[in-house]
Amino acid sequence: MTLNKRLRAPEADAAPAPPALPPGPGLPRPLLIARFLLQPTSFLEDCARRFGEYFTVQLSPERTVVITSDPEAVKAVFTGDPEQLLAGRNNEILRPLLGDRSVLLLDGPEHLRQRRLLLPPFHGERMKAYAETMREIADRHVAAWPRSGRLAVQPSMQAITLEVILRTVFGLSDSTRVEQVAAPLRRLLDAAASRPRLLALQVTSSKRPRPRSPWGRFRKLVEDADRVVYEEIEARRSEPGEHEDVLSMLLEARDEEGRALTDRELRDELMTLLLAGHETTATALSWTLERLVRHPRELERLQDEVREGEDAYLDATIAESLRLRPVVPAVGRYLTAPLELADRTIPAGVNITPSIYLLHRRPDLYPDPAAFRPERFLDRKPGTYEWIPFGGGVRRCLGASFALFEMGVVLRAVLEQRALVPESRPSERVTRRAVTFSPARGGQISIQGAAS
Repeated sequence: MTLNKRLRAPEADAAPAPPALPPGPGLPRPLLIARFLLQPTSFLEDCARRFGEYFTVQLSPERTVVITSDPEAVKAVFTGDPEQLLAGRNNEILRPLLGDRSVLLLDGPEHLRQRRLLLPPFHGERMKAYAETMREIADRHVAAWPRSGRLAVQPSMQAITLEVILRTVFGLSDSTRVEQVAAPLRRLLDAAASRPRLLALQVTSSKRPRPRSPWGRFRKLVEDADRVVYEEIEARRSEPGEHEDVLSMLLEARDEEGRALTDRELRDELMTLLLAGHETTATALSWTLERLVRHPRELERLQDEVREGEDAYLDATIAESLRLRPVVPAVGRYLTAPLELADRTIPAGVNITPSIYLLHRRPDLYPDPAAFRPERFLDRKPGTYEWIPFGGGVRRCLGASFALFEMGVVLRAVLEQRALVPESRPSERVTRRAVTFSPARGGQISIQGAAS
């Protein structure tokens, strides 16, 4: 009897075991990182087939990621306590590019302060003020396309969206100055999007880098880009009067205590808007055109409706493209406390990461999920936690309305100027550019003369 008590007592006093992590791939870390970076969609699909709605990826000893496609987990992440679900800490990989004061890197009261200051320039009604500028830029770039033949559209889309940002956000109007500012920004963004450089940065140290090391060269590109950004901030501060560009509005913005944004905060937010509003929108436009030329019926219907001045099918096409080819593949939160879900607990200290890519391909939400069917978004509006290309909750992308509006303007310019024809080549595979999922061949389309 005494022996039995001695055996049972430690069990009664033992602390409960920490919640177990979902299973995940047991690959050696170098191979795991290579697949995660270089074969992103096949990696996600393989894991989902093998492990189901939840799986764990150990990207480094300090970074454990639980990836999920469960809509209930998406809801829990978007509606949970922001103090226990840290998006800023999850986005640490962006700090060398965006800086310490980027809204994407902040959490808690500082994030809410920055978000409130940034929100007014991107209110839906503000888009009308930018429409004419967007259309002029798009018309000019598309007019330079060849009249016939095959074209990879992503470079042109990047040029369009970068100029839109420089004119509407930075407030530049002189074409010479646009190019002077664009050149170092373009070099930095191209470097950050390079897969070999991305892999090199991932496996080397950013501490005390040598000038010719991967990190040393990257930091030099950041310094060159910073120089022109700070020049524009200084120039705008010295220009009295009313301006409608975003930078001017941010210079005038004040928080509840009357504080303005510092130059460093402005720099970091401008770099954030540049990354979020340039690279992502250009990629989304490239995917939309790549999808259209591979679906003749949908292309013909859209061309007809654009000629008639209708918007519904254009909006549905954009929504379906963002569903099938989401540009940003996931949203993540670092857990400071366990996250309780219906049938499991995700422990503190890990990153819970809803996969936009996998969620958008759930057959229970989207029948025949691999098919490109804009009609899905004419028949019904998707649930809040089912279609999330811009994230959700208090961290939903500030520029979502801006991006959707700009996509509509640019696609109309393309369809009104050029006759697109069906593409016979296979669909383009997904490749990773920085944090985006991009078309591997740059979004190739075929053109056959001017639009009728």
